[in-house]
Amino acid sequence: MSLIERKSGKRNVVAIETVDAAGMAAVEARLSATHRQWLAATGFRPTPGALALLPDAKGHIHRVLVGVDRADPVSALGDLARRLPEGSYELVEDGVIDDHELLALGWALGAYRFERYRSTGREPASLCVDGSTLRTLQPLIEATAQVRDLVNTPTEDMGPEQLSEAIHAHAAEHKAKVREWVGDELLEANFPTIHAVGRASHRPPRLIELTWGKNSNPKLVIVGKGVCFDTGGLDIKPSDGMRWMKKDMGGAAHAIALAGLVMRARLPVRLTLLVPAVENAIAGNAMRPGEIIRTRGGHSVEVDNTDAEGRLVLCDALAFAAEQAPDLIVDFATLTGAARIALGPDLPALFTNRDQLADHVIGSAEAVHDPMWRLPLWRPYRRMLDSYLADFANAGPSRHAGAITAALYMERFIPDSQNWMHLDTYSWNDGDRPAHPRGGEAQGLRAFFRFLSERYS
Repeated sequence: MSLIERKSGKRNVVAIETVDAAGMAAVEARLSATHRQWLAATGFRPTPGALALLPDAKGHIHRVLVGVDRADPVSALGDLARRLPEGSYELVEDGVIDDHELLALGWALGAYRFERYRSTGREPASLCVDGSTLRTLQPLIEATAQVRDLVNTPTEDMGPEQLSEAIHAHAAEHKAKVREWVGDELLEANFPTIHAVGRASHRPPRLIELTWGKNSNPKLVIVGKGVCFDTGGLDIKPSDGMRWMKKDMGGAAHAIALAGLVMRARLPVRLTLLVPAVENAIAGNAMRPGEIIRTRGGHSVEVDNTDAEGRLVLCDALAFAAEQAPDLIVDFATLTGAARIALGPDLPALFTNRDQLADHVIGSAEAVHDPMWRLPLWRPYRRMLDSYLADFANAGPSRHAGAITAALYMERFIPDSQNWMHLDTYSWNDGDRPAHPRGGEAQGLRAFFRFLSERYS
């Protein structure tokens, strides 16, 4: 446990103080001559990430100074749980960052390691926090870890059935109901695009539905893209594009974790979680370029590219969600490389058909330092998905505005009167950064939970 509750009278707790260049003179004025000499001798400069361990007269660690960027409190202590010696630490009030909750969150997020297949050695150092902070942060830390664990797990151990198991675990904990449509049941229940994408895999495709809460509460539907591996289908990806496609179920991981937070907080909503879970594989019965599918929403769609499969599995789920006429539909998806080209790996792309929803969730994102950026639903670009045979295609020849055209495709399945938000997320860290270890990542999870908590408070 990287965060522990502070107990009165606890001994052997080392103080941590956040410092920067602007406040360093005041810090040095409070230090002893010995400690000032130590800082000079070790060449300490209060740049972000710089660390100074100040000893006491017996050679034990007396105090830790850590250089920080005040604008990024989540990253400030984000690698200390692994960099500092094992033991217990606590934040002092003198630091230049006074939001100890965000500092503690970053500490815990940086302590995460995926240990299913190997041991990573020593335990992380522990940060002592007050009980209320621990109670506030623990659900967020566990939900983030769930997203990371699900995304990090190789497809052999994280197929459609395993996503279902994760949802059933939440249902058991919170007394929710689950039903599923598996394999050809999808055709019988009119989910043709989910079936088409997943039919070539040896693991049958499925749609998993969880429901929870009172019928009298506002309806909230959370949808997550659960493509457990994406070969690209017959429009096969090159090897470097396929290497990390175990993470193509990152949208489902976010949706599952967010649903868990909603239920754990007992928000007053009638919750529905929908996860279309498939593998986009290659076999004799694989979906072919040029096929035309009649979707659940009634639109005919020409399959221009079998590698634009995420929007296909989502469109049936979104149409099903809209049939419930909920207060809000939120979907998460690792949908397009175009969003990464536009915004890079750290900023998920937000799309919504309501300006007020965008303003609210982006405000929540800024408040909790969980960033995202809005891109437009520029409807003239619908022409890029024109088909001469069907109502429209799932992709087109132009490489322009790929994230926008993907969102516009899905918007076709959302009635004009329906509130809808879509997050195109990378769900991945390409390398290690403070609070963000390499591998699966939760992006927008904390922001959306704050937004939902405020909307339904």
